[in-house]
Amino acid sequence: MSSDQVQLKYQNRKIVGKQVKKLYLDGIVPIVINDHGHQSIIAQASFKDVVKVVQTAGKHHPVVVIDDKDKQLTTLIKEVSYLATKQRINHVVFSTIEENQIVEAEIPLKPLYQDGNESSPAERSGLLVIEHLETVEVEALPKDLPDVIYYDAEKLILVGDHITVEELIVPDKVTIKTDVSQSVVSVYEPSAVEAANNSLAGDSEEEVQDSQTEESSEAEAPTEEA
Repeated sequence: MSSDQVQLKYQNRKIVGKQVKKLYLDGIVPIVINDHGHQSIIAQASFKDVVKVVQTAGKHHPVVVIDDKDKQLTTLIKEVSYLATKQRINHVVFSTIEENQIVEAEIPLKPLYQDGNESSPAERSGLLVIEHLETVEVEALPKDLPDVIYYDAEKLILVGDHITVEELIVPDKVTIKTDVSQSVVSVYEPSAVEAANNSLAGDSEEEVQDSQTEESSEAEAPTEEA
């Protein structure tokens, strides 16, 4: 885990329910802090600060939340809700953690290249590498949570090559909870992927045409008189 401490200053919130829409107009995001063994804290924070914290900490890096009286709690982000467009955060749930308590977190996955490369051997030869997983669930003490877990992208050479969760480069003291048999990335022939996509698009068009034909037939069918 990065040693950089991520902090978020918040204020207690009295506005709840549908009235929280007023907060958005003032650049404020409603948040909830689940403090185990205590009543949850209904709070709010600056939209800009919340966005920065979510982008920096994700669901794997501890966040120190601080109230108006400088009381601090160490937390992890458990849930981030977005508006329908997914362009604006409209609610965040934090959950308190203890330094000596093993916690669950979602860790981002990233490829590890060698010799200064910026792509896998498969990609360098014109093949297509498709990611199936972006994160994995892990267990660890807060201080041992990594900011990212890598996989060896140099293993991706030929069509059919793939890397599973079991093959991830997992730091010491971190336990993977995600099914180890799940595929992380796979190598495909671009033309095969294009053909599959075209086939799916064709099926969709046929379904639409069939649906339109059925609707047309129903509209033209004579109705029975009462």
